[in-house]
Amino acid sequence: MNHDLNKFNSAMTLLSLLLAGSGQVFAEDYYVKTKGYRVEPEPDPPSYVRNLSKTQFEQFRDVEWLDVGLDFRTRYEYRENDLRRRNNPTTGATLNTYRNDPDDLWLLRTRAYVGIHDILDPLRFAVEFEDARSYNGLYERTDSDINEFELIQGYAELYFNHLLGHNRPLSIRAGRMHMELLDRRLIGNNQFRNTTNNFEGFRVRFGKKQNDWDLDTFALQPVERLKYDFDRPDEDTWIYGAVLSLKRWSEFITIQPYFLGRKQNGDLTNPVNANRKPDMDIYAPGLRVYGVIPSSSFDFDADINKQFGRFGSLNTARTAQSLRQQDALAYSLELGYTFDHDWKPRASLYYGFGTGDKSNGDNINQRFDAFYGFNQPWSRNDYFSWDNVHAPKARLEFTPYKDVRIDTGYNAYWLESETDAWNRANLRDTTGQSGSFLGHEFDIRMRHKVNPYVDWSLSYARFEPGDFTRSFDRGTTANGPFTSEASNFFYFEVSLNAFGDGKPKYK
Repeated sequence: MNHDLNKFNSAMTLLSLLLAGSGQVFAEDYYVKTKGYRVEPEPDPPSYVRNLSKTQFEQFRDVEWLDVGLDFRTRYEYRENDLRRRNNPTTGATLNTYRNDPDDLWLLRTRAYVGIHDILDPLRFAVEFEDARSYNGLYERTDSDINEFELIQGYAELYFNHLLGHNRPLSIRAGRMHMELLDRRLIGNNQFRNTTNNFEGFRVRFGKKQNDWDLDTFALQPVERLKYDFDRPDEDTWIYGAVLSLKRWSEFITIQPYFLGRKQNGDLTNPVNANRKPDMDIYAPGLRVYGVIPSSSFDFDADINKQFGRFGSLNTARTAQSLRQQDALAYSLELGYTFDHDWKPRASLYYGFGTGDKSNGDNINQRFDAFYGFNQPWSRNDYFSWDNVHAPKARLEFTPYKDVRIDTGYNAYWLESETDAWNRANLRDTTGQSGSFLGHEFDIRMRHKVNPYVDWSLSYARFEPGDFTRSFDRGTTANGPFTSEASNFFYFEVSLNAFGDGKPKYK
């Protein structure tokens, strides 16, 4: 009996493989999330959205064609000795003056989403609004914190469910949308920030992430956030590209070759000086690979990107431009290990690298362009991005109680090019005599899911300036813009979801 059962199971396995090889793929999910720290892309639709049939409202249990979301988040931030670049809110010009008073800021964000699918197929729709506000802040009000009552998504989609084979759709999307690709270091909606990166244009997807392969292509214009007016697309700039995800090659590894591009048409005649921009045409092929090492508790996430093309820069008066060759490189590598313990501890080591410009007087620009990336994986303080940086990091994540997650880490930062700028702080010594060590950062965060509707989190980060940063101390340098004292960042955040965690409360 057992012998016959084993023969039957073997035959069924062989039949499944033959059907898969012939293109008759069943509804199998090949998608595996990365274990990398804060680099898992936000799902589409967003994570706060629920299918109405799976909410607490039993009367809508058959309404499977409607997705809904209503999310409110409030965060209190305390920042002391903040090193981030500040801009004049009127002219947009960079401010190089230091404020020694700490900032106490309240951030409020409300999002609402409605998506219609299946019932009108192949035609689908989605609309998402966001209202982002800040209160009590002492510093300049920026579009990173404020974007009042704004349409951040509004698109129509043609969705052909089985056009490319069983359970392998083709989707064509047009309108305003946000998205996250790869490890979020180049294209991200910036989930932590109070406002959202979004774009207008077209997105065509061959397959979906659950398939053994899928191809995501797009041509989009970035949306310019206007704090109190309706946002508009930047008609001088296009980002475009494609990401191919291969998952069937191995159950342990996902391979993602990709190509990104950014084209900017220069505008030197804009009457607002701060809005003038140079020409730019950057091509950025890359490869990302992530997964787990077979027969072990190790995981990894690696990404490498090479940039070439043309990079434009304006003169001091912003009346003329110079075009230089773009020649930049960046890569990142994270290796993690998950211990066999009830707390599910995961320890990880990370190293990130992005080239900086060697000289602003030659015909080559080596500064890596981080496009529209998410900076939180680099620094809890939001001090760094994927350019002109050496960034080793060690982290520990664990779950001491159900629904309680804690992570902590230590990071150190060096300039890749001592003559190029620390861009997020707008500090540069073109002589290279200030050294390269920017400083080191410690951070810790706790997150707690109280119930299906309420989450809260608490975090603290401390950045200790290094030799390069201290060289700009206003006490030792004439007109130095910053202090050499450590910066502190504390926040407390509460999130409310009107539709819960999507797990039905009825039987």
